[in-house]
Amino acid sequence: MIEQILSVFQPISTIGVFMIIWIAVMISVPVVRWIGGEGAEHIGIAAGVLAQVAAVIAALGSAYGWYALIVIVAVPLIGWASEVLGSKTGFPFGSYHYTDVLQPQVADVPVLIPLAWLMMMPPAWAVGVAIAPSSPVLQWAIAAAAFAAWDVYLDPMMVSWDFWRWKKGGLYEGIPFVNFVGWFFVAFAITALMSIFGGVIGVPLVAGVPTGPLLLVFLVTWLLMFVGQMAFWRLRVSAVAGFVAMGVFVALLLTTVGL
Repeated sequence: MIEQILSVFQPISTIGVFMIIWIAVMISVPVVRWIGGEGAEHIGIAAGVLAQVAAVIAALGSAYGWYALIVIVAVPLIGWASEVLGSKTGFPFGSYHYTDVLQPQVADVPVLIPLAWLMMMPPAWAVGVAIAPSSPVLQWAIAAAAFAAWDVYLDPMMVSWDFWRWKKGGLYEGIPFVNFVGWFFVAFAITALMSIFGGVIGVPLVAGVPTGPLLLVFLVTWLLMFVGQMAFWRLRVSAVAGFVAMGVFVALLLTTVGL
């Protein structure tokens, strides 16, 4: 696994350049807040999302060519539709709504949110493919669970920054458990749909993901979110919980794929 990841940078490829930019932007977010004051981190977060999306797109393009457009368009679109449905009806994530903090918005959903689905869904696919290379349905389930594990980090941080609000709250940092169930099933549906559609057109849109760079995205996200929440954002409960939740898949990768 380590060899696959390091190959991204040997020599520095287009993917490697985008990866370096993304990591640099993510590391700079606390600095942006320190210089610009409270609220300035919103700029850093937006830049981090865009940089990560660019890195993921570069990885997908290297593997799929123009077929990457299917993933680039479909994943954010389905993610956006699920967020519109969820924020309007409470299904499948529970009752919540977005505030006006993140702009611009389409149908009361910030445009950064669908991009966040794109920036982490393919890395979650890579986790599923690496752990269960010969079982598509198991790949889908592992990918969906890995994606939902990321939200163990994400949701408390976004709530603390008032990006969205839960109407009734829940036991985990004010977040209802149904939210994570919803994340799992929507992610599973997207993954299955992309895999099945890819099979129809003869392109392995899930099974053929470039695991090296995308596993790097997953691993760096796992580590940087832990450091950020523990050291800078004072979200120590979600820092530990997210570290454990995503860490389960890191441990499975180390066990099944090895170093």
